[in-house]
Amino acid sequence: MPPRILIFGTGSIGAVYAYILSKAVKASNIFTVCRSNYAAASQNGFTINSNLFGNNLNVRPQVVSSVAEAVKQNGNPFDYILICSKSIKTTPSAAELVAPAVGPHTTIALIQNGIGIEAEYSTLFPENPLLSCVVYLPATQTSPAVISHKEVERLHLGTFPADASSQHKAAAESFVSLLHTANANFKTHDDVQFERWSKLLVNASWNPICALSRSRDAEFLAASPQSLEYVRGVMLEIAAIAQAMGYATIDAKLVDLQIDRARVRALPGVEPSMLADAKAERNMEVDAIVGNALAMAKDKGIQTPLLTSLYVLLRSLDDSFTKKRQEL
Repeated sequence: MPPRILIFGTGSIGAVYAYILSKAVKASNIFTVCRSNYAAASQNGFTINSNLFGNNLNVRPQVVSSVAEAVKQNGNPFDYILICSKSIKTTPSAAELVAPAVGPHTTIALIQNGIGIEAEYSTLFPENPLLSCVVYLPATQTSPAVISHKEVERLHLGTFPADASSQHKAAAESFVSLLHTANANFKTHDDVQFERWSKLLVNASWNPICALSRSRDAEFLAASPQSLEYVRGVMLEIAAIAQAMGYATIDAKLVDLQIDRARVRALPGVEPSMLADAKAERNMEVDAIVGNALAMAKDKGIQTPLLTSLYVLLRSLDDSFTKKRQEL
């Protein structure tokens, strides 16, 4: 029986993976949970305009408005669940929301940003294979269910925990086989957490800095003589946390490499996701990207004055968005 796939959080990332996976399984076997883009996606499917794959590509999966609807239509637990939503704390949690779709043999893949995001899933589904995935996929939903994708598509993945059982390792290989059939660009890791820390070095520095300053990265660097060393200082604090967690090669050399990438960009530079969210007054991945790293720093006795100040300010800004919605 062909695998059934549920994509939870079908924005830009989820839509692109619905298209990619439709090369390996029938689109009718892919169920996509949609919110704001539900009407457009259910009527027209998803349109992908990609520098890598081509333009005006259309994929028509099973579009649903909830996990319950997906379970009702599918009739059985899913083989794979891809979590592509933003890693934001909600009540109920995302793990609790997808629970009705999880069966004894369901593999759950977290295609999300941040560090320390796996705990709620491993706690709720201790017997299920859990894959932690780091994605590089510059994509934006330009209008409901219409996605603009640049030229990069790469997925780093590995089991969580790294020393998962042989059965869970085998489930990971089955998912890798599916990605291979779909001609996806991916790399497997014995311990994928290095890739999470490597991406966090950029995300936990540039995201809050740009969101709070309302500047893209190149704009921020050009704004004052102190900007460059400020960003470097934040990155060095993140690197210190990573090293305390056992990832020694997240170091000053890698920090300088990331700094140099931003320095050579033409103005105005890159707009991180938190800046786009802040402009739209949407909640941001504050804890997944910054707060969880600070909790680890506290546990390891690492001093993080710059990152802590960013978190305090970012948390207040994020709370203001929540309060404003509640007042409407």
